[in-house]
Amino acid sequence: MKTTSKKSIVARNKELDEQVKRRQNRFRVLVCINGEDASYEGVKIAAKLCENEVSDIILLYVRRIDQGLNAGGLQVRVARRNLLEWGLELPGIKYLRRGFEMLLDMKFLGDDWEEHISHTDVFGDPLGDNKVEYRGKNGRRIVLKLKTAPDISSGILHQHELGPYNMIFMGPHIQWTTNWRSMFIPNTVQKIASLAPASVMTVRGTCQGNGFLLSTDGSPRSIQAKKRGAIVAHVLGEPVSILGTADDDSDLANLENSVDKLCKDLKKDGLKTGDCKVVVGDPVRATIEAGNSYSAIVVSDRQTTRFNRFFKGSIAFDIMHLSTTSVLNVR
Repeated sequence: MKTTSKKSIVARNKELDEQVKRRQNRFRVLVCINGEDASYEGVKIAAKLCENEVSDIILLYVRRIDQGLNAGGLQVRVARRNLLEWGLELPGIKYLRRGFEMLLDMKFLGDDWEEHISHTDVFGDPLGDNKVEYRGKNGRRIVLKLKTAPDISSGILHQHELGPYNMIFMGPHIQWTTNWRSMFIPNTVQKIASLAPASVMTVRGTCQGNGFLLSTDGSPRSIQAKKRGAIVAHVLGEPVSILGTADDDSDLANLENSVDKLCKDLKKDGLKTGDCKVVVGDPVRATIEAGNSYSAIVVSDRQTTRFNRFFKGSIAFDIMHLSTTSVLNVR
Protein backbone atom coordinates (compact mmCIF):
# COMPACT_ATOMS: atom_id res chain seq x y z
CA MET A 1 0.00 0.00 0.00
CA LYS A 2 2.81 2.42 0.89
CA THR A 3 4.60 1.70 -2.39
CA THR A 4 1.43 2.32 -4.36
CA SER A 5 0.83 5.52 -2.44
CA LYS A 6 4.33 6.79 -3.19
CA LYS A 7 3.93 5.98 -6.89
CA SER A 8 0.64 7.81 -6.91
CA ILE A 9 2.22 10.89 -5.34
CA VAL A 10 5.14 10.83 -7.79
CA ALA A 11 2.75 10.48 -10.73
CA ARG A 12 0.61 13.34 -9.45
CA ASN A 13 3.63 15.60 -8.96
CA LYS A 14 4.84 14.79 -12.46
CA GLU A 15 1.41 15.63 -13.85
CA LEU A 16 1.40 18.97 -12.01
CA ASP A 17 4.91 19.82 -13.28
CA GLU A 18 3.84 19.10 -16.85
CA GLN A 19 0.72 21.19 -16.37
CA VAL A 20 2.74 24.18 -15.13
CA LYS A 21 5.16 23.88 -18.08
CA ARG A 22 2.27 23.79 -20.52
CA ARG A 23 0.65 26.83 -18.95
CA GLN A 24 3.90 28.82 -19.02
CA ASN A 25 3.82 28.66 -22.82
CA ARG A 26 0.30 30.05 -23.04
CA PHE A 27 -1.34 33.45 -22.52
CA ARG A 28 -3.70 32.91 -19.60
CA VAL A 29 -6.32 35.38 -18.40
CA LEU A 30 -8.23 35.17 -15.12
CA VAL A 31 -11.64 36.87 -15.16
CA CYS A 32 -13.21 37.32 -11.73
CA ILE A 33 -16.99 37.03 -12.03
CA ASN A 34 -19.27 38.52 -9.39
CA GLY A 35 -22.55 38.91 -11.30
CA GLU A 36 -22.10 42.63 -12.02
CA ASP A 37 -22.09 43.92 -15.60
CA ALA A 38 -18.51 45.18 -15.29
CA SER A 39 -17.22 41.65 -14.71
CA TYR A 40 -18.83 40.54 -17.99
CA GLU A 41 -17.19 43.42 -19.81
CA GLY A 42 -14.01 41.76 -18.57
CA VAL A 43 -15.11 38.57 -20.33
CA LYS A 44 -15.47 40.46 -23.62
CA ILE A 45 -12.06 42.10 -23.32
CA ALA A 46 -10.44 38.77 -22.42
CA ALA A 47 -11.96 37.10 -25.48
CA LYS A 48 -10.58 39.84 -27.72
CA LEU A 49 -7.11 39.55 -26.17
CA CYS A 50 -7.12 35.77 -26.49
CA GLU A 51 -7.87 35.39 -30.18
CA ASN A 52 -4.73 33.33 -30.84
CA GLU A 53 -4.68 29.59 -30.24
CA VAL A 54 -2.19 29.69 -27.35
CA SER A 55 -4.59 31.48 -25.02
CA ASP A 56 -6.82 30.31 -22.19
CA ILE A 57 -9.60 32.08 -20.31
CA ILE A 58 -10.41 31.12 -16.74
CA LEU A 59 -13.70 32.36 -15.29
CA LEU A 60 -13.60 32.42 -11.50
CA TYR A 61 -16.31 32.83 -8.91
CA VAL A 62 -15.21 32.76 -5.27
CA ARG A 63 -17.74 31.97 -2.57
CA ARG A 64 -17.08 32.18 1.15
CA ILE A 65 -17.24 28.96 3.12
CA ASP A 66 -20.88 27.90 3.56
CA GLN A 67 -22.05 31.18 2.02
CA GLY A 68 -25.55 30.73 0.70
CA LEU A 69 -25.25 26.94 0.48
CA ASN A 70 -28.71 25.55 1.12
CA ALA A 71 -28.49 22.49 -1.09
CA GLY A 72 -28.48 18.95 0.23
CA GLY A 73 -25.75 16.39 -0.38
CA LEU A 74 -27.50 14.86 -3.40
CA GLN A 75 -27.90 18.23 -5.12
CA VAL A 76 -24.23 19.03 -4.52
CA ARG A 77 -23.18 15.75 -6.14
CA VAL A 78 -25.42 16.49 -9.12
CA ALA A 79 -23.84 19.95 -9.44
CA ARG A 80 -20.37 18.42 -9.41
CA ARG A 81 -21.20 15.99 -12.21
CA ASN A 82 -22.26 18.60 -14.74
CA LEU A 83 -21.72 22.21 -13.88
CA LEU A 84 -23.39 23.56 -17.02
CA GLU A 85 -26.64 21.73 -16.38
CA TRP A 86 -26.61 22.78 -12.78
CA GLY A 87 -30.11 24.19 -12.83
CA LEU A 88 -29.61 24.74 -9.11
CA GLU A 89 -29.31 28.08 -7.41
CA LEU A 90 -25.95 27.24 -5.88
CA PRO A 91 -23.67 30.25 -5.31
CA GLY A 92 -21.96 31.53 -8.44
CA ILE A 93 -23.35 28.93 -10.84
CA LYS A 94 -25.55 31.21 -12.90
CA TYR A 95 -22.80 33.84 -13.03
CA LEU A 96 -20.23 31.42 -14.46
CA ARG A 97 -22.75 29.98 -16.89
CA ARG A 98 -23.52 33.44 -18.26
CA GLY A 99 -19.83 34.10 -18.89
CA PHE A 100 -19.40 30.72 -20.57
CA GLU A 101 -22.36 31.32 -22.87
CA MET A 102 -20.91 34.71 -23.84
CA LEU A 103 -17.65 33.05 -24.90
CA LEU A 104 -19.55 30.44 -26.90
CA ASP A 105 -21.52 33.18 -28.67
CA MET A 106 -18.18 34.80 -29.57
CA LYS A 107 -17.00 31.44 -31.06
CA PHE A 108 -14.06 31.32 -28.69
CA LEU A 109 -13.81 27.51 -28.66
CA GLY A 110 -15.15 26.64 -32.10
CA ASP A 111 -17.84 24.05 -32.72
CA ASP A 112 -16.35 21.03 -30.94
CA TRP A 113 -14.74 20.74 -27.53
CA GLU A 114 -13.97 18.23 -24.82
CA GLU A 115 -15.25 18.59 -21.27
CA HIS A 116 -13.26 17.66 -18.17
CA ILE A 117 -14.69 17.97 -14.65
CA SER A 118 -12.78 17.85 -11.37
CA HIS A 119 -13.56 18.41 -7.70
CA THR A 120 -11.40 19.13 -4.64
CA ASP A 121 -12.53 19.00 -1.02
CA VAL A 122 -11.56 22.17 0.85
CA PHE A 123 -12.13 23.44 4.40
CA GLY A 124 -14.63 20.64 5.07
CA ASP A 125 -17.15 22.58 2.97
CA PRO A 126 -19.85 20.39 1.31
CA LEU A 127 -19.36 22.02 -2.10
CA GLY A 128 -15.59 22.55 -2.09
CA ASP A 129 -13.75 23.60 -5.29
CA ASN A 130 -15.23 22.58 -8.62
CA LYS A 131 -13.74 23.02 -12.07
CA VAL A 132 -14.98 22.36 -15.57
CA GLU A 133 -12.42 22.65 -18.37
CA TYR A 134 -13.46 22.91 -22.02
CA ARG A 135 -10.74 22.16 -24.56
CA GLY A 136 -11.44 23.38 -28.05
CA LYS A 137 -10.12 21.74 -31.20
CA ASN A 138 -8.47 25.06 -31.99
CA GLY A 139 -6.26 24.68 -28.91
CA ARG A 140 -7.98 27.22 -26.71
CA ARG A 141 -9.42 26.44 -23.31
CA ILE A 142 -12.18 27.83 -21.13
CA VAL A 143 -12.09 26.95 -17.45
CA LEU A 144 -15.02 27.55 -15.11
CA LYS A 145 -13.90 27.57 -11.50
CA LEU A 146 -16.29 27.64 -8.57
CA LYS A 147 -13.90 28.19 -5.68
CA THR A 148 -14.45 28.10 -1.92
CA ALA A 149 -12.32 30.29 0.35
CA PRO A 150 -12.46 32.15 3.68
CA ASP A 151 -12.79 35.43 1.75
CA ILE A 152 -12.89 36.61 -1.86
CA SER A 153 -9.38 38.07 -2.08
CA SER A 154 -7.65 35.02 -0.62
CA GLY A 155 -9.57 32.84 -3.06
CA ILE A 156 -8.40 34.91 -6.03
CA LEU A 157 -4.80 34.98 -4.80
CA HIS A 158 -4.79 31.23 -4.24
CA GLN A 159 -6.16 30.70 -7.74
CA HIS A 160 -3.34 32.86 -9.09
CA GLU A 161 -0.83 30.61 -7.36
CA LEU A 162 -2.33 27.70 -9.28
CA GLY A 163 -1.82 29.68 -12.51
CA PRO A 164 0.34 31.27 -13.71
CA TYR A 165 -1.74 34.08 -15.21
CA ASN A 166 -0.75 37.01 -17.41
CA MET A 167 -3.72 39.24 -16.58
CA ILE A 168 -6.50 39.48 -14.04
CA PHE A 169 -9.79 41.26 -14.77
CA MET A 170 -11.96 42.56 -11.94
CA GLY A 171 -14.94 44.84 -11.53
CA PRO A 172 -14.33 48.04 -9.53
CA HIS A 173 -14.79 47.98 -5.75
CA ILE A 174 -17.20 50.62 -4.46
CA GLN A 175 -15.58 51.05 -1.03
CA TRP A 176 -11.90 51.92 -1.42
CA THR A 177 -9.97 52.44 1.80
CA THR A 178 -7.31 55.10 2.33
CA ASN A 179 -3.63 54.12 2.46
CA TRP A 180 -3.32 53.82 6.24
CA ARG A 181 -6.63 51.99 6.62
CA SER A 182 -5.72 49.61 3.77
CA MET A 183 -3.05 48.14 6.09
CA PHE A 184 -5.86 46.66 8.18
CA ILE A 185 -9.00 46.47 6.02
CA PRO A 186 -8.03 46.57 2.34
CA ASN A 187 -10.79 45.82 -0.15
CA THR A 188 -10.56 43.00 -2.64
CA VAL A 189 -9.25 45.02 -5.59
CA GLN A 190 -6.57 46.67 -3.43
CA LYS A 191 -5.33 43.33 -2.14
CA ILE A 192 -5.19 41.72 -5.58
CA ALA A 193 -3.51 44.73 -7.20
CA SER A 194 -1.00 44.83 -4.34
CA LEU A 195 -0.10 41.18 -4.01
CA ALA A 196 -0.69 39.45 -7.36
CA PRO A 197 2.34 39.52 -9.69
CA ALA A 198 0.10 39.65 -12.77
CA SER A 199 -1.25 42.81 -14.41
CA VAL A 200 -4.66 43.76 -12.98
CA MET A 201 -7.42 45.60 -14.82
CA THR A 202 -10.42 47.15 -13.08
CA VAL A 203 -13.15 47.24 -15.71
CA ARG A 204 -15.64 50.09 -15.73
CA GLY A 205 -16.72 50.08 -19.37
CA THR A 206 -16.34 48.49 -22.78
CA CYS A 207 -12.72 49.65 -23.33
CA GLN A 208 -13.48 50.19 -27.00
CA GLY A 209 -13.45 53.26 -29.19
CA ASN A 210 -11.68 56.05 -27.31
CA GLY A 211 -8.15 54.69 -27.06
CA PHE A 212 -5.82 54.01 -24.13
CA LEU A 213 -3.94 56.68 -22.17
CA LEU A 214 -0.45 55.65 -21.04
CA SER A 215 0.47 57.56 -17.88
CA THR A 216 4.21 57.62 -17.12
CA ASP A 217 6.71 59.37 -14.87
CA GLY A 218 9.48 58.74 -17.41
CA SER A 219 11.39 56.18 -15.35
CA PRO A 220 12.76 53.11 -17.19
CA ARG A 221 10.46 50.86 -15.16
CA SER A 222 7.42 52.94 -16.09
CA ILE A 223 8.38 53.17 -19.78
CA GLN A 224 8.73 49.38 -20.09
CA ALA A 225 5.38 48.88 -18.38
CA LYS A 226 3.70 51.33 -20.76
CA LYS A 227 5.10 49.47 -23.76
CA ARG A 228 3.42 46.31 -22.48
CA GLY A 229 0.20 48.24 -21.93
CA ALA A 230 0.42 49.61 -25.47
CA ILE A 231 0.55 46.06 -26.82
CA VAL A 232 -2.70 45.28 -24.99
CA ALA A 233 -4.29 48.35 -26.57
CA HIS A 234 -2.96 47.35 -30.00
CA VAL A 235 -4.48 43.86 -29.75
CA LEU A 236 -7.81 45.44 -28.81
CA GLY A 237 -7.54 47.74 -31.83
CA GLU A 238 -7.20 50.87 -29.71
CA PRO A 239 -4.83 53.80 -30.38
CA VAL A 240 -2.61 54.99 -27.53
CA SER A 241 -1.84 58.44 -26.22
CA ILE A 242 0.92 59.27 -23.76
CA LEU A 243 0.77 61.54 -20.73
CA GLY A 244 4.01 62.30 -18.88
CA THR A 245 3.44 63.60 -15.34
CA ALA A 246 5.97 65.49 -13.23
CA ASP A 247 5.61 66.76 -9.68
CA ASP A 248 7.63 69.90 -10.50
CA ASP A 249 9.92 71.42 -13.16
CA SER A 250 13.15 69.96 -11.81
CA ASP A 251 13.18 66.92 -14.09
CA LEU A 252 10.89 68.17 -16.82
CA ALA A 253 13.45 67.99 -19.64
CA ASN A 254 14.24 64.32 -18.97
CA LEU A 255 10.54 63.49 -18.82
CA GLU A 256 9.90 65.21 -22.15
CA ASN A 257 12.73 63.24 -23.74
CA SER A 258 11.38 59.96 -22.33
CA VAL A 259 7.86 60.63 -23.57
CA ASP A 260 9.12 61.66 -27.01
CA LYS A 261 11.25 58.51 -27.29
CA LEU A 262 8.37 56.28 -26.15
CA CYS A 263 6.09 57.86 -28.75
CA LYS A 264 8.64 57.27 -31.52
CA ASP A 265 9.28 53.68 -30.41
CA LEU A 266 5.58 52.85 -30.49
CA LYS A 267 5.19 54.37 -33.95
CA LYS A 268 8.24 52.43 -35.15
CA ASP A 269 6.58 49.23 -33.93
CA GLY A 270 3.48 50.02 -35.96
CA LEU A 271 1.17 51.07 -33.12
CA LYS A 272 -1.40 53.80 -33.62
CA THR A 273 -0.55 56.81 -31.47
CA GLY A 274 -2.46 59.95 -30.60
CA ASP A 275 -1.45 62.84 -28.33
CA CYS A 276 1.89 62.74 -26.53
CA LYS A 277 2.27 65.47 -23.92
CA VAL A 278 3.77 66.34 -20.54
CA VAL A 279 2.13 68.12 -17.60
CA VAL A 280 3.44 69.40 -14.26
CA GLY A 281 1.39 68.95 -11.11
CA ASP A 282 -0.33 66.26 -9.06
CA PRO A 283 0.06 63.08 -11.18
CA VAL A 284 -3.13 61.47 -9.87
CA ARG A 285 -5.34 64.46 -10.65
CA ALA A 286 -3.68 65.14 -14.01
CA THR A 287 -4.01 61.52 -15.13
CA ILE A 288 -7.63 61.21 -14.08
CA GLU A 289 -8.67 64.50 -15.69
CA ALA A 290 -7.03 63.50 -18.96
CA GLY A 291 -7.89 59.81 -18.77
CA ASN A 292 -11.61 59.97 -18.14
CA SER A 293 -12.19 60.68 -21.84
CA TYR A 294 -10.36 57.47 -22.84
CA SER A 295 -11.47 53.84 -22.86
CA ALA A 296 -8.78 52.95 -20.33
CA ILE A 297 -5.82 54.35 -18.43
CA VAL A 298 -2.58 52.37 -18.23
CA VAL A 299 -0.56 52.83 -15.03
CA SER A 300 2.26 51.02 -13.22
CA ASP A 301 3.48 50.90 -9.63
CA ARG A 302 6.50 52.91 -8.56
CA GLN A 303 6.86 50.60 -5.56
CA THR A 304 8.93 47.58 -6.55
CA THR A 305 8.00 45.13 -3.77
CA ARG A 306 4.69 43.67 -2.65
CA PHE A 307 5.37 44.90 0.89
CA ASN A 308 5.75 48.52 -0.21
CA ARG A 309 2.76 48.35 -2.54
CA PHE A 310 0.54 46.86 0.16
CA PHE A 311 1.55 49.08 3.07
CA LYS A 312 2.56 52.34 1.37
CA GLY A 313 0.04 52.44 -1.43
CA SER A 314 0.87 54.09 -4.74
CA ILE A 315 -0.14 56.62 -7.35
CA ALA A 316 -1.39 53.72 -9.46
CA PHE A 317 -3.72 52.67 -6.61
CA ASP A 318 -5.15 56.16 -6.30
CA ILE A 319 -5.84 56.29 -10.03
CA MET A 320 -7.49 52.85 -9.93
CA HIS A 321 -9.67 54.13 -7.10
CA LEU A 322 -10.69 57.55 -8.39
CA SER A 323 -10.92 57.05 -12.14
CA THR A 324 -14.34 56.74 -13.76
CA THR A 325 -12.89 54.71 -16.63
CA SER A 326 -11.16 51.33 -16.71
CA VAL A 327 -7.60 51.16 -15.39
CA LEU A 328 -4.89 48.65 -16.31
CA ASN A 329 -2.12 48.33 -13.71
CA VAL A 330 0.77 46.72 -15.62
CA ARG A 331 3.34 44.45 -14.01
